[in-house]
Amino acid sequence: MDIIQELVLPVTNENPDFAHGSLFFVGTATVILRYAGFTILTDPNFLHQGEKVHIGYGLTSTRLTNPAINLDQLPPIDLIILSHMHEDHFDRTVQKKLDKTIPIVTTPQAAKMLKGKGFQTVYQLKMWQSFYLAKGDALLHVTAMPAKHGPGPLNLLMPQVMGSMLEFQHTNGNHTIFTTYLTGDTLLYKDLRKIHQRYPDIDLALLHLGGTKVFGLMLTMDGKQGVALTRMIAPKPVPSKLTVIPIHYDDYDVFKSPLDDFVKAFLDSGLENQVRYLHQGDTYIFELAHT
Repeated sequence: MDIIQELVLPVTNENPDFAHGSLFFVGTATVILRYAGFTILTDPNFLHQGEKVHIGYGLTSTRLTNPAINLDQLPPIDLIILSHMHEDHFDRTVQKKLDKTIPIVTTPQAAKMLKGKGFQTVYQLKMWQSFYLAKGDALLHVTAMPAKHGPGPLNLLMPQVMGSMLEFQHTNGNHTIFTTYLTGDTLLYKDLRKIHQRYPDIDLALLHLGGTKVFGLMLTMDGKQGVALTRMIAPKPVPSKLTVIPIHYDDYDVFKSPLDDFVKAFLDSGLENQVRYLHQGDTYIFELAHT
């Protein structure tokens, strides 16, 4: 693990709760993860139904849903994880109104853009590099995972994107208590096989789906690829502790693979006991038996 940057939050967090946590689904790829005293926000997108995002090269996409909460209803956030700089992951309202002092971990390309917009605490990660965050008696490692946002040469025209692995630890030990994998906007490709080699015991995986298509080319996983990635990060026998949650679906008109595609593919796979489905405003409460 290549730890290149560190941050210690000036907040006490004695006796953090490692046995329980929660995940609140705002919509698109935006979730609020609460665990071990940390509150983590991912890919903040708070536009409403009918509003448009610019996705590059003069193209736009219209939001079809509403977020579960508005930007001004966010709880205090310790860290934002931004997979890449697309407006359906960091919209124009967020760029203008989000607190510019909240720490953000993202790609080098997105970090440069954020600093240009006045964000003050931005940390950039290349693939397999890690960011270290301490809060009282709890530690968090965020490591950039492989991700590929376009097929073949088209990937070079897309923003840099990263998946993320979140490893939670206690200051009194050197072992990981809970691990969460965020895929980021990616297609299925060979480098993702390296994830299981390095992280064989993932507890929670959030899959960016949607089957995003532009000019007929797929830019994010559809249902079948989501199931294939699940098998890739947890080959048979599937560990019973792994929970998979699909996100980034049905929210924009460029998302062409509905959640139903993933539901059917998962049922056909025989892995249905590993998945939990959330809709905007739902909260997944989890309890760890191995703490």
